Amino acid sequence: MIVRMAKVGVVGPKELLLPVLDLVRESGVFQVEAESRELAAEEKGVHPHRPDLESVARRLFYEDLLRKIDELSPCLTDHPGRESFLEPENALDAIAHVVDKHRLSCRELCRNREQLWQERERLKRQTQFVSAIAPLMEGAADSSLGFFGVTVRDPADLDRLMQLLSDLTGGRYEIMTTTAADGTLVALIALPPQFADRVRRLLEEERIPELAFPEQYRDRPLPEQTRRLQERLLQVTDETARVEADVERFAHRWGPIYHAIQQWLEDRLSLLRATGLIHETDFCFLLHGWLPVPDLERLRAGIGEKFGGSVVVEELQVLEEDLAQVPVSISNPAYFRPFELFSRLLPLPFYTSYDPTLFIGLFFPIFFGMILGDAGYGGLILAGSLALRRYARQRDLRDAAAILFISAWYAIGFGLLYGEFFGIAPSWPFLAGIAVVDRRHAVLPMLIFSVSVGVAHLILGLFLGALGALRRKEPREALLKLANLALLVFLAGAAISRLAPFPAPVTRSLDLAALAAVVAALLAGGLLAPLEMLKHIGNVVSYARIMAIGLASVLIAHVANRLAGLSGEMIFGAVAAGLLHLVNLVLGIFSPTIHVLRLHYVEFFGKFMSYGGRRFEPFRRPGLPHPPPLPRRRAGP
Repeated sequence: MIVRMAKVGVVGPKELLLPVLDLVRESGVFQVEAESRELAAEEKGVHPHRPDLESVARRLFYEDLLRKIDELSPCLTDHPGRESFLEPENALDAIAHVVDKHRLSCRELCRNREQLWQERERLKRQTQFVSAIAPLMEGAADSSLGFFGVTVRDPADLDRLMQLLSDLTGGRYEIMTTTAADGTLVALIALPPQFADRVRRLLEEERIPELAFPEQYRDRPLPEQTRRLQERLLQVTDETARVEADVERFAHRWGPIYHAIQQWLEDRLSLLRATGLIHETDFCFLLHGWLPVPDLERLRAGIGEKFGGSVVVEELQVLEEDLAQVPVSISNPAYFRPFELFSRLLPLPFYTSYDPTLFIGLFFPIFFGMILGDAGYGGLILAGSLALRRYARQRDLRDAAAILFISAWYAIGFGLLYGEFFGIAPSWPFLAGIAVVDRRHAVLPMLIFSVSVGVAHLILGLFLGALGALRRKEPREALLKLANLALLVFLAGAAISRLAPFPAPVTRSLDLAALAAVVAALLAGGLLAPLEMLKHIGNVVSYARIMAIGLASVLIAHVANRLAGLSGEMIFGAVAAGLLHLVNLVLGIFSPTIHVLRLHYVEFFGKFMSYGGRRFEPFRRPGLPHPPPLPRRRAGP
């Protein structure tokens, strides 16, 4: 449901501005507005907050210090359990004197660590390359040849490489392959030196990575290259460990202090930035915004307890022109809350519109059960939803499990009414006595039932649309909605009168009433009214999918059961039937979900929903999950 919002003004002495903002931020329920219609006329003496030079200088100092501390983040690893007991505000000057020195040290440590990391990775690759290529070099006895080492990503590329080399050198080359320690396919190409430049260009054009020999050891024998590379790799590993130990010591000593000051600076800057949304006079500040109506008294009590009568919280009148700007907050009871998973797919509704969650929560499980309508499948979905709800960690998965749990009960209920249990009409007396219709043979009755449900659903949507138009003071729009509503009612009555033995005067009266509704729609909507009426009739027909998809599901289940009996082999038939039932179960979850949501999003919500609302974004401390309780007013003696 859309939470009722109150328009609120807070007024107090200028010297209490930051403490009041701090309390408002801690409450986490107040959205501060930079503009207010009450102040739009620029009343004499009222102007946006103008910080003095001292406040500007302090803010610049805080921002500069925070930027410098942020640069230290690569060297400030977390140490759980360690906290700084310094008062951040008292330590600012001392930290400002040492932070530049620490920035230089941290920058140097990080640069050395990055260089050592890169060299270590390069040495690892070169060591693997040299170790893999050494046996191949021993087989190439002619030292006058030129050598290229390459990595072959795909063994199929090796044939193309050999063909290209053959065309380039006229067959004057030799290629040997091996597998490196990491599983990479390595090839050594030996060829006359005059082809070296052309082969290098060929490798670049074909994007085949060349494995270069280490420059400093290139002229040495391969065993010595391998030994020197391994020695250097050990040296780099030791140097990296020493640098990381220096970083760890720095983080252990200074990390808690810098983290505490960083958090204090972020909190204080969020308050100072919020002052740009405030208006003031020479002596008072004026804070305007929105908060949920249930939280108004709590905020008033909290401010009253802390500041007494110095700060006043006043609820302002919400004018008609304010309605388009009222922020929207959604809050639903526990039963409907999981269905916000579907309403979050839609744009935010206007404050004067409706929360779609309520309607999805009411009708989605019913339509889902009407379509699936199988007690066996419903039982499996019920068990699956319980397992998913137990092991799911993400909110969306838990919501999906709750929706399936509710919908499964409706599928079981309609399955009993249809007499379906995995597509079989049970012969048990109890179930046979409950079943009222066999969907396989009652196609026309199910079609009429589905369309009738659509008519009722759309009548509700048009009625809500008319109410919304009246609230917006749009009488022509309201009349058009009511005329279309009446048209659906009278057309449905006329159709029933021709299927049942109604008296002729009743049938003619219904026809005349439908004609009158058409005339009223033309008067309210003009020449486009017939298109609107045709759209509504098309929407009604769309509800026939409830019958069609349900019939397809029961027929697939029936085919699976017949297949098990016709196979001749018990095990094969059971497996085949089980797989087909599994496919049907998956379709029975996703297909009704998609089509029921379409009936809501397109056919139903289009009659009354207005989208484009502004999200309620209260001023709160970063990372605050829920608004904490505000202090209650103490009872008098």
